[in-house]
Amino acid sequence: MIHITNKYKIVKQLFYYFCLCLCFVAFPVAAKEWRVAPGESIANAIKSAASGDSIKVEHGYYHEQIIIDKPLSLIGMNRPTISGDNQPGDVIRIKSPDVSVKGFIVRDSGSDLTAQNAGIYVAPGSDRAVISGNDLIYTLFGLWIEKAKDVQIISNLITGKRDFMSSQRGNGIQLYNTIGAKIIGNNISFTRDGIYVDVSHHALFRDNKIHHLRYGTHYMNSYYNVWEGNESYLNRGGLALMEVRNLTVRNNRAWGNSDHGIMLRTIQDSVIEGNIVAGNARGFFIYDAEYNTIKNNLVVANRIGVHLWAGSKNNKVNGNDFIANQDQIKYVASNDQIWGEEQGNYWSNYVGWDRDGDGAGDVSYEANDIVDRMTWKHPMIKLLLNSPAVQTLRLVAQQFPLLRAPSIVDRHPHMRPYHENWSSWIEKQRH
Repeated sequence: MIHITNKYKIVKQLFYYFCLCLCFVAFPVAAKEWRVAPGESIANAIKSAASGDSIKVEHGYYHEQIIIDKPLSLIGMNRPTISGDNQPGDVIRIKSPDVSVKGFIVRDSGSDLTAQNAGIYVAPGSDRAVISGNDLIYTLFGLWIEKAKDVQIISNLITGKRDFMSSQRGNGIQLYNTIGAKIIGNNISFTRDGIYVDVSHHALFRDNKIHHLRYGTHYMNSYYNVWEGNESYLNRGGLALMEVRNLTVRNNRAWGNSDHGIMLRTIQDSVIEGNIVAGNARGFFIYDAEYNTIKNNLVVANRIGVHLWAGSKNNKVNGNDFIANQDQIKYVASNDQIWGEEQGNYWSNYVGWDRDGDGAGDVSYEANDIVDRMTWKHPMIKLLLNSPAVQTLRLVAQQFPLLRAPSIVDRHPHMRPYHENWSSWIEKQRH
């Protein structure tokens, strides 16, 4: 009888422990919310918090350099300021996955380029970090993100140390060796380059404004990414997309840049469509680009519409508008390039005709002739462009194929612009 009673007690205890464990599994401990008021320490709240907690920081000015080394939500209430007081290092360093930082003014990082001092530094392994709705002011690098997956950088304002020389500033957002980043709706100015991307794949860059920089975007060695709806203006270069494959560049606007609107350099298997490049020194600068699709872009009021160079061939170029560029195309090579094979491009300086009214020109458009080629090689000839001798040479070259220069040839150019609102971009010049 005693033996049976002991068994009963053991079974009862096991059942109790089982129910207790089940409760912990079914009803996990709720995340705790911490509050930080002016005069208190954000760093101390982070030390006290547990993984998954949230820390709400009240409006005020906090002189701190903080490290977030556990999954937390750091939330600014009424835009508090965290200042690193220009001391060496980062203002915020994230060293954990699943961290979010929202609603702060983050300012005054250190100034050591070698140490990559940043407003917010996302260290390797800090996957799924979400940085949203912050102002990063007077920081060397706004955000440095390295070896992290699925990071989201959304709706931040980033300005650099604008009293530094451009070469001594960091970049607004720096991505290195990342996968799956989403860079959306940020406004970046007065850093060195706006968004610098290296060895980072499967990312989305959408609706960012990038201005008053060296390059709006400096992008290298990165594949399967999407650039969509970004506006890059009043920089030296708008978008510099180099040494890449399988890129989609869609519906961006690049205007008023002193060198180029969009650079496509050593790029293959990519789609460049629906972009507007206006009022730049060069609209598109295309160098060593092959097997790309370039379609439905508006290239307007640039000094040179497209500068095509260095073996750029085998590209499908259809349905674009080339309007009011001082030189539509700058192309020096030994062979013609045929554009518009599937759908003719529109050229505002085309002087052909459309007798059958099908919307396509009956004679080919040739972008350059022997006079253009001579002036590129010998710029002093420009002084004689209006002389009878040069005009006669241009006329003779049209009649005698032996004097013809290789050119971009559009065999059936479109007779009307595809973009109805093209004239609104005529005044987009560098100020």
